[in-house]
Amino acid sequence: MSSSNYQVTGMTCSHCEMSIREEVSEIAGVTDIQVSAETGKLVVSSDAENIDAKVLAAVAEAGYSAVQIS
Repeated sequence: MSSSNYQVTGMTCSHCEMSIREEVSEIAGVTDIQVSAETGKLVVSSDAENIDAKVLAAVAEAGYSAVQIS
């Protein structure tokens, strides 16, 4: 299992967190999602390979933008 970290722009509240969590949870292989409007961080754990593009697309679908960080 691996985890990837992202910085999300535009989150301001728990509803924002919920929207992102719902979209990202639809990605096959995702096992855990930690998202914080306070810090703007999103951490996605997965047992699938190369899901970064899918996570970024899911965040965009939720109405936010994100970049992968190390």
